[in-house]
Amino acid sequence: MKMMKYDIVIAGGGTAGCACAYTAAKLGLEVLLVEKNTFLGGSITSALVVPAMKTSKNAINTDFFETLYNKLSSINGAITYIDGNKGWFNPELTKIALDSLLMDAGVEILFESDITKIEEKLSSYIVTIERNNNFSLKQELLSPIETRLIVDATGDAKICQKLNCEFLEKKSQPVNLRFIMSGVNVKEFSSWIMELDKDRDVTTSCSVDGRIYLSTAYTWDKNKNWALRPLFERGMADGVITEEDSNYFQIFSVAGTPDSIAFNCPRLINNTKNPYIAGRASILRLSNFCRKYFPGFEKAYISSIANSLGIRVSNRVKGRYVYTADDLRSGKRFEHPVVISDYPIDVHSSQKDSSTLETVYQEYQLPVESLIVKDNLFVIGRCISADFEAQAALRIIPSCFSMGEGLARYLAT
Repeated sequence: MKMMKYDIVIAGGGTAGCACAYTAAKLGLEVLLVEKNTFLGGSITSALVVPAMKTSKNAINTDFFETLYNKLSSINGAITYIDGNKGWFNPELTKIALDSLLMDAGVEILFESDITKIEEKLSSYIVTIERNNNFSLKQELLSPIETRLIVDATGDAKICQKLNCEFLEKKSQPVNLRFIMSGVNVKEFSSWIMELDKDRDVTTSCSVDGRIYLSTAYTWDKNKNWALRPLFERGMADGVITEEDSNYFQIFSVAGTPDSIAFNCPRLINNTKNPYIAGRASILRLSNFCRKYFPGFEKAYISSIANSLGIRVSNRVKGRYVYTADDLRSGKRFEHPVVISDYPIDVHSSQKDSSTLETVYQEYQLPVESLIVKDNLFVIGRCISADFEAQAALRIIPSCFSMGEGLARYLAT
């Protein structure tokens, strides 16, 4: 059998991987996308990370983001919030939109697949892929594939690990296990929370296409006078939630739904051997807390729990250029930027009053060299070549979209 050949093999069909695959295919390259799950979207769809955080109005490499937004809008799966943020996506409809966009672009996609072996040649790689075949309940080893370029978009730099690349110092942030509650009387809850909390940096609400969308938050940190603090203290006193459950709480409406609220929590602050079990137990307590103390949640129920943890940082590869927090704070300029952003340095801590949300007072650029490991090996997403603080600002979904698109444009030239 003749060996299949591609210009690019991309490992990981998350936000960065999809943007890279779509853009590269649109620019005429032969692209194979290898995804471990049965769907694309990564943090959006598997970890329920919605909405995407807002970034700079001068962001670059945003064509894929705009295309995805327009596709989702056409199927009632995206809105623009009151602050101008277009990143309010519906996780389930994002799966469908990404399928459509990447297939139309000519990307070949392998679901339920992993790259198990990589052989490095002079100017190419020979890749072996193992595919889980659920139809026959067996694993299928595909014929080796030759590719000029490999892009590691796995989040954990799994391809770079296989190739024994050099990694930067490992540091951690707490993970989340997100969930969604449905059956919420959003109108009643919105009226109540907007009256309770007058801080519009924390609590907001608006109407889009005749539906109410909102956001609010609370943390256990004492550096802010959170309007929800008395309710969380009551919940702990009543034994409905634990102090750990109360460490971080943030909620958003879900695009295209009349009664669903997405939770950016629980934030799991204790090292546990099984964070999924601990997370789901916390989700049950938090759902009971909301039903008991929040008007409009009386008939609400858990409708979705994320398949994957929301991981903020893991392995970071040492690339051609290690981007630093000093580069970020100084707004250093580069010849080939792939990202322009002004999102703050966002470091979560497991300790009270220790998290950081450091405002950045000017836009910063990420150079393509931070995505280059070697001449034919690249990284995009949270495993990029950046120090801990810089990565904490660059890990958001819009920046990952830009990394993927920007790298594809660089490789196509």
